[in-house]
Amino acid sequence: MAEIVERPKPVTATAKDIARRFFRHENATLALVLIALTGGLSIVTKGLIISRANMMNVLLQSSVRGVASGGQAFVILSGGIDLSVGGMALATSFIGASMMTASPEYSLLGYPVSMYGAIPVMLLVGVGFGALNGTLVSRIGMPPLIVTLGMLYISLGVAWRVSGGDSIVELPAGLAFFGAGKTGIVPVPVIVFITVWVVAYFVLNYTTFGRSVYAVGGNPVSSQLSGVNVKAIRLAVFIISGFLSGLAGTLWTARSMAASIRTLIGLELDTIAAVCIGGVSLMGGRGTPIGVIIGIMIIGVVNNAMSILGASSFTQGVAKGAIIITAVAVDYIRRR
Repeated sequence: MAEIVERPKPVTATAKDIARRFFRHENATLALVLIALTGGLSIVTKGLIISRANMMNVLLQSSVRGVASGGQAFVILSGGIDLSVGGMALATSFIGASMMTASPEYSLLGYPVSMYGAIPVMLLVGVGFGALNGTLVSRIGMPPLIVTLGMLYISLGVAWRVSGGDSIVELPAGLAFFGAGKTGIVPVPVIVFITVWVVAYFVLNYTTFGRSVYAVGGNPVSSQLSGVNVKAIRLAVFIISGFLSGLAGTLWTARSMAASIRTLIGLELDTIAAVCIGGVSLMGGRGTPIGVIIGIMIIGVVNNAMSILGASSFTQGVAKGAIIITAVAVDYIRRR
């Protein structure tokens, strides 16, 4: 007589198991913070912050910061830091605007250049600044903090020299599409922001270069002994940061249809805050693209709520500084 073997019953996950798995995920806490922050600020702003139009505005406002944060994330993951992001973006904005403007007073070449010729130059300017940062850090061995701080002042000086401190306007009308145009219902800057992070996610998770960035940030000596070209990786991440800073400067110029010395200054603080809040360790080697995106949105929601409430620049600066210190403190506590 054949023996009847009872099949094991499938194990169904309980609500407790699902909750445990969720909270074990490294970005779960960040997601809850974003949800709680949005809910709390919606009460303070009487629901204005969660309106459909305003949420799209938050995405649009976060697009420039989000693009620049991509480069900052690569640099910090490799164990460095880039304080020149805002300066590089501003310099590319002024150089591009001075090439495209119809105003003879501010024209760099004496005649307006097509935006299709000026935009590649703007991106190359960003790459040039980034390459210079990377060369000084990787080849000479200078500290990234000092190199990029110096580059911040150099790039700000370039912007001031091009404009003389004035705003540059009279830009080609077609440029507005890259700053305010839409594909369907989605603004072009938001599409660029999403595209940058889709590429960054793929590179960091599925390529040898991405794994090398994490390895160099975690332990550069072991990485070198394992065959990773540490100097090349450090050079590459700064070039990426320069390129994305140039792209952020291009988007901002297109959005405002002007280049102004008062804009984009402080962008480096926003990108560092977004990356740190997103769980990327300032020591390098740890963090995820998804976490940084959540960090970008947290900064965007906070900035938007403060604008709605009419908070001063001083209050916004204090809030961002406190957020950075808190994020870094949490990272140190986690490491211990």
